[in-house]
Amino acid sequence: MNKWPIIGTMLFSLFCCRATAQMQEITGTVFDKTRLFTMPGVSVLSNSGAGTMTDSAGHYRVRLPLDDSIYFSYLGRHTAKIAVRRIARDYPLNMSLAVTVDSLPLVVVKPTPYRYDSLANREEYRKVFDYSPDYIVGGSGAGVGLSLDAIFNARKIRQTLALQRRLIEEEQDKYVDYRFNRTLVKKITGLQKPLLDTFMRLYRPSYDFIRNCENDYEFYKYIKDCGFHFREAWRRNLPVDHPHPLEN
Repeated sequence: MNKWPIIGTMLFSLFCCRATAQMQEITGTVFDKTRLFTMPGVSVLSNSGAGTMTDSAGHYRVRLPLDDSIYFSYLGRHTAKIAVRRIARDYPLNMSLAVTVDSLPLVVVKPTPYRYDSLANREEYRKVFDYSPDYIVGGSGAGVGLSLDAIFNARKIRQTLALQRRLIEEEQDKYVDYRFNRTLVKKITGLQKPLLDTFMRLYRPSYDFIRNCENDYEFYKYIKDCGFHFREAWRRNLPVDHPHPLEN
């Protein structure tokens, strides 16, 4: 009986077990500085390039080599690196970041999905959204001139472009309504009617401002800071203005 296949199989199994043993699964939860709030969207990184992100509840799970190191990153800030060999197996590696989100809970709000409404609207008015009149005809070697269609249909072109602008403005307004909604604002600021109605009107952000926020945390912080400023101004009976510059 040839023993080499058996020995080869044993060596292969031993190699696989050893390779498996060189990896370690690390799990845990990431909290803010106060350890009262979990933090979704935190990058979980390593020297080897493997990594993941915390889920909506701040939990993460990642498999790394024993000779690797793990660290966490949020809003451009990195934690110190931790050697995987020093992490106890079967125990969670929970992390607290130097970020304070007290009074600014990460809110999950589920109004009607804006994206689906926008896609449906775009599909319904596709010809209007995609419309671009050709005022110039001709090209190299053939001469250039004004389009006769543009001349004889100028009124129709103006009406179509006006409708296009109006549809874009309506779409942007709906996006602001979707992001800056009462449920979210009430949750972050704690305001109730009628002050909530006044706040929603005075501090409604522009479409460009929301789109230029780098992440949800920055947008939520804007609402939180405005809410604090609004309460102070209302309590002292002072004129209410914006503590943050808004892009028009």
